[in-house]
Amino acid sequence: MIHALNFMIGVLAGLLGGLLGIGGSAAIVPCMVEFLGTDQHQAHGTSMVAVVLIGTAGALTYARHGSVDITASAIVAVTALVAAPLGARFATSLPAWKLKKSFGLLLVSIAGLLIAKPYLPHLFSPGAALWIKAPVLLVCGVLTGFIAGMMGGGAGSITACVLILFLGFDQHTAQGSALLAMIPAGITGALAHWRLNNVRGVTLASLLPGVLVGTFLGGTAAHLLNDTNLRILFTAFLFLLGIRYLSSKAPASLANDRDLTPGTDRRSSE
Repeated sequence: MIHALNFMIGVLAGLLGGLLGIGGSAAIVPCMVEFLGTDQHQAHGTSMVAVVLIGTAGALTYARHGSVDITASAIVAVTALVAAPLGARFATSLPAWKLKKSFGLLLVSIAGLLIAKPYLPHLFSPGAALWIKAPVLLVCGVLTGFIAGMMGGGAGSITACVLILFLGFDQHTAQGSALLAMIPAGITGALAHWRLNNVRGVTLASLLPGVLVGTFLGGTAAHLLNDTNLRILFTAFLFLLGIRYLSSKAPASLANDRDLTPGTDRRSSE
């Protein structure tokens, strides 16, 4: 029963990853915690291994359809590796609920920009010379690496958005390139979690086959949709995920502290 559940979680994550060009942690982590009773750290660590497989299988599926820009992916990936530790250090300076709210606001804002995309000019065309696109790709790498380090995920969706909004990539190529770009950072994160014993090998044995199946199906399904419909799905996912993060609340203890006026003793108010 547990192995079948692991397989289905993998299929769900792979479908999301292949269809929308994301890592799949948004599905794996809550499912492992909620349905398998997995520790939060182990869920994150195990999901990082799955992210590497989703990125690899997804990129290969998109490449079969000619929907990957290898040069753009390489520039973003290398820069993201450099910026990720900065994001991780910044994350330690803010409470988790504030990080989630900030990320949620970013996702909702990006979703709004994607809706307005047909009416917005992009800076450069996909066919522009590399030296012209490189500055945007470098900034994209810094941004995605920083966010991935800060939030532990989200790099794929941010990469795809930057490629679409600023470089005029079509939705399929943006998603395929984002999947390829997330592989190096995913490997680094997975190795770090492995050293910390945050990866559940028993779970991976049945999770990864599901990831492979789901990613292939999701990537294939993405190419059955036209650019507009795929972008609508992608935008809806970002919006719903953003709302979820925006709904994060401060811990009850902090909320109670705010209810107290200066000089009021907590015990007298209870």
